Amino acid sequence: MGVFGKLFGKGRQAMPPLDYGVLRCDVHSHFIPGIDDGAPDLEASLQLLGAMHDLGYRKVITTPHSMADGYKNPPEVILGGLEKLRRAVKEANLPMEVDAAAEYYLDHALQQKVAAQRVLTFGRDMVLFELPFVSEPAVLLSMVFEMQTQGFQPVLAHPERYTFWYADHGTMEKLKDRNVLFQLNIIALAGAYGPAAKKAAERIIDKGWYELVGSDCHGMKHIKAMEAARTEPYLHKLVESGKLLNPTL
Repeated sequence: MGVFGKLFGKGRQAMPPLDYGVLRCDVHSHFIPGIDDGAPDLEASLQLLGAMHDLGYRKVITTPHSMADGYKNPPEVILGGLEKLRRAVKEANLPMEVDAAAEYYLDHALQQKVAAQRVLTFGRDMVLFELPFVSEPAVLLSMVFEMQTQGFQPVLAHPERYTFWYADHGTMEKLKDRNVLFQLNIIALAGAYGPAAKKAAERIIDKGWYELVGSDCHGMKHIKAMEAARTEPYLHKLVESGKLLNPTL
């Protein structure tokens, strides 16, 4: 029996703490101050970025919420906040590269944003988007098609959090067949969203469906969850799979 055979059988054991430096880049966070439910001010932003640096990260692509209702955050607002944050990082002599995209909520406005090319991307035209937590949107597959038609690469944020897929992976299989990338919130493996989400994340890792991982960091409680996740066997399994694109960004 190999190492992972032992670890993932009965009596699963913790692993040595992972150095997040192997990932280099975080692709999902909320560090731009005062524009969503993440960092409330520059002081908090710098504290969080310093903590991410201590974990081993050297780059973050921060992704404020963007939705029709609530945190609207058009590109101009996000990019303006990014410039302020970059200046503060430079003044603080913090060796962290900071870029920005957005976490787009799949609502009635997203199709308009995509059609007008009014979305912020990262990597190779990647668009991070999330779903409502109540039920699967009827327009999900058509929205994926629209993104791809416009030349974007859809990236689904935290599929492990959508309870409507826990008993049936059919839609997830359809999304993977359509080359949608999946992004794991690492803190799910530390139990930040409860045991059901943790199990869902582990099942998706077993299927080999994640290509990206992110912190989804909003505050110091998420930094602590990131620290706790470092010894999780499934995080090590995912990193060692060689599937993750984070180091290439």
